[in-house]
Amino acid sequence: MKVLEQMELQSHEQVNFFHDPETKLSAIIAIHSTELGPSLGGCRMMEYSSEENALFDVLRLSKGMTYKSAIAGLKLGGGKSVIIGDPKANKSDELLQKFGEFIDSLGGRYITAEDMGMTVDDMEIIKQKTNYVTGLSKDLGGSGDPSEVTSYGTYVGIQSAVQSKLNKKDLNGLSIAIQGLGNVGMKLIEYLMKHDVKLYVSDIDSSKIEECVKKFGAIEVSEKNIYDLDVDIYSPCAIGATINDNTINRLNCKIVAGAANNVLKDYKKHGDMLHKKNILYAPDYVINAGGVINIYNELGTYNKIDVFQQVEKIYDTLQNIFYESNKRELATNIISDFLAEQIIEDHKKSKASI
Repeated sequence: MKVLEQMELQSHEQVNFFHDPETKLSAIIAIHSTELGPSLGGCRMMEYSSEENALFDVLRLSKGMTYKSAIAGLKLGGGKSVIIGDPKANKSDELLQKFGEFIDSLGGRYITAEDMGMTVDDMEIIKQKTNYVTGLSKDLGGSGDPSEVTSYGTYVGIQSAVQSKLNKKDLNGLSIAIQGLGNVGMKLIEYLMKHDVKLYVSDIDSSKIEECVKKFGAIEVSEKNIYDLDVDIYSPCAIGATINDNTINRLNCKIVAGAANNVLKDYKKHGDMLHKKNILYAPDYVINAGGVINIYNELGTYNKIDVFQQVEKIYDTLQNIFYESNKRELATNIISDFLAEQIIEDHKKSKASI
């Protein structure tokens, strides 16, 4: 499918391709919507198997940011960026500075932040060339690493799903499989361990697994076998598209609730399949909205207590989605999309009436 066809299919406003031969920077910035405000979304740096896959990723992620910000009640649009390359081998200060120049050339239509393969320190280097960056260190007026807030929101969302699906107000006695032990996954585990839970963990980094086994008494499971576990909750916290044609019929969980983006490879098909299998799915852009709530607050006067209070609203937002899903007999991701689209449409109508 051609680029313009993909943009039209997902209603994107703008897609920007950047290349700098000197620094070897190859990047894509996708702006899905600026209806509610400037587009905001993290920058992801990773090795993609093809440019087509990088484009597919950034288009889906940017659309998800539009819906995420809308349903979280933020005055933001949706955008995302990807830098194609190995962050360990290809990242340099010069590359990040050049990326900052590209962001600045968009005149504020896109604001970047940290995502996979990027760090708070990287954001500071980008800021040398543009003010359209957030997720900064406390020394530069930011709040530092947003993973604590993202993980807390995911934790709140898991509690909401458990209340709705299992009619339990706590997590005691539940079994949970965490896939992905990055900053968010590890902090999520710390919240979960406040309860008497049985924890299974999986990651491509064996040192992270060893840390969880020693520190939390977690049970190691291989990446390929995590889908087959008989658990209450499957919590994907790394890459997206883990629920796909090869994995969905292997799931033995009651709930899917994690911090990863784009969990469903085929959005409608796999969302419907989870619904028909009676597996409760917490839509990813709703449950993992803590990060964007945090960095949105950095754009004004930041107050950590206020941020965590806003994040706690994820519980009620999901309760409403679960209720409407049950009432209308529709998949939860379809319900969340409808609610987000309604917010955006109401905003358009309010502008038109002025």
